[in-house]
Amino acid sequence: MNGMTVADVMTYGAVSATADAPYRDLVDLIETRSVNAVPVIDRFSLVLGVVSASDLLHKIEFAGGHDRPRIFESRKHRQNRRRAAGMVAHELMTAPAVTVFKGTPVAEAARLMETAGLRRLPVVDDLGRLVGMVTNRDLLKVFLRPDAAIRDQVTEVLSTVDGEVTAEVDHGAVRVRGTVYGRSTAESVTARVEAVDGVVSVENRVEWTLDDTVNAMPV
Repeated sequence: MNGMTVADVMTYGAVSATADAPYRDLVDLIETRSVNAVPVIDRFSLVLGVVSASDLLHKIEFAGGHDRPRIFESRKHRQNRRRAAGMVAHELMTAPAVTVFKGTPVAEAARLMETAGLRRLPVVDDLGRLVGMVTNRDLLKVFLRPDAAIRDQVTEVLSTVDGEVTAEVDHGAVRVRGTVYGRSTAESVTARVEAVDGVVSVENRVEWTLDDTVNAMPV
């Protein structure tokens, strides 16, 4: 059984803008559609970049020219100054955009968000065309999986273990019992079950008959 992917939790039909969209139109989109960021696309729906509410606020931050260029100015500060002077989407956006495919596992999408320091990602199809958006809140939906669905997947995972192992699931908390041959197998059960979408915690009560983690004595 495959785990949940971005396609299972994303919002389809993202609000987007063209590269020549004026500043005020972008502000209007963010305000009226209650979004925090707008993907910028070309005529083929390929994602060129993303304009966030933070990007638009730079115009207020640098208003009046009070914050003049510095000799030792950071790259980020220089980029923010440049965006503050922008009037259309392609001058204001952050590019290239960090995107994710529909078929990406939710765990991988979460790691990508964490690494990039983002709270939302444009979702694209196999041709790179925008199909929707996924947020960090969307990814949390994985923990709303029914216990029955989690138990079925955990059971399938445990069917590959050499031994008799059963699992109980209560609000995402999994308790695993049984007996396997080797200690290493028993200890590996926790990691295997934790990888199942929707699992909140794992209580591993699997016993073993042989400690195969101890190196054999030299002859």
